[in-house]
Amino acid sequence: MEENGTYLHICQGRGHLIAVFTIVLLVAVFLWTGCGEDNAGRDVGTGVRRDLSAAETASAGKDINGTAILSIADANAPASDIAGPTLLLGYSKETFQSNPIASFMYFVPLIAPTQVDNISSVNNEQEVGIISHTLKADSKSFQVICEFEISGTGFHENTFDPNGMIAAHTEELKRGQTLTHLLDYIKFDGQGLGVIEVKGRIIDSEHIVTEVNMQFNATGRQSPVTIGLYDIKPIDGQYRYENRSNPVVARVNSLAFKKTDKTPKMGINVASISKSEDDEGFWSRLKGALANLLIEPPKIEPLGNTTMLEFGEVLLRKKTTFTFPIAKNIKENIVVEIFSEQE
Repeated sequence: MEENGTYLHICQGRGHLIAVFTIVLLVAVFLWTGCGEDNAGRDVGTGVRRDLSAAETASAGKDINGTAILSIADANAPASDIAGPTLLLGYSKETFQSNPIASFMYFVPLIAPTQVDNISSVNNEQEVGIISHTLKADSKSFQVICEFEISGTGFHENTFDPNGMIAAHTEELKRGQTLTHLLDYIKFDGQGLGVIEVKGRIIDSEHIVTEVNMQFNATGRQSPVTIGLYDIKPIDGQYRYENRSNPVVARVNSLAFKKTDKTPKMGINVASISKSEDDEGFWSRLKGALANLLIEPPKIEPLGNTTMLEFGEVLLRKKTTFTFPIAKNIKENIVVEIFSEQE
């Protein structure tokens, strides 16, 4: 981990070793402690109010998350009834092909085990395009590296249905056990530079894609991707979203998808874990390093995993378009205005 160089060099002598070991234990405990919400009932990670009842939000012209609904996407949305959006792929800055952020990140609902909402900021200007293509190969394997650029202002967010998330994970628990690290949302905020790495094997001249990695912090830039996580303790034997605790925000450096005959899982590498996006520093990065060692990769839908491997094959062959399959679990496409901190 990148932080190792920061604290290992102070470990000189037995006393220092004991002190550092104690600090790491305290940080690990702090990682799982509650981070809470602000006094306006807003999620500390997104600024979105999440505790209004359905009746209250309906009468206030807001969705269940408390965000102001300015419009619902109409029939001109990129996805159709039979297929998802189509990406245009240019592979260089000179032949740059831009795509709306919602189209580029359409894989998120495809990997989700629950219903999701697509939420975009009003007047969102985020666009994504592939700007390079490099292929390396030998007789047995290959690697494709494609840089992509996210430009423009705004954010795009997918929120995950809490009841679905609870149902998907409670079967694996012992009676009375706490649900941990449930995914609340994944958010792409602002600009960024990333890399898509495609790996595979060559068998009898056939190129077989086995892994696709998406890195969001290329050339040392901060990743624009964050996820919200929370825990739920059962009360009277019931797991309810309103009883959630320990909400944290994790900044995501990379996601990984691998070919498998088993239930697919998505690899996640995080840069930091903090109470909010504005509360990142040395300790949040250290917690992120520890989390990379402790957090189990989440299970994802086979359709989403297969789609990402197929996307990798399109990049391998340098095709100019890629069409996603339809995601049938999208509840709404919503354009919102986030409440300011002063409200």
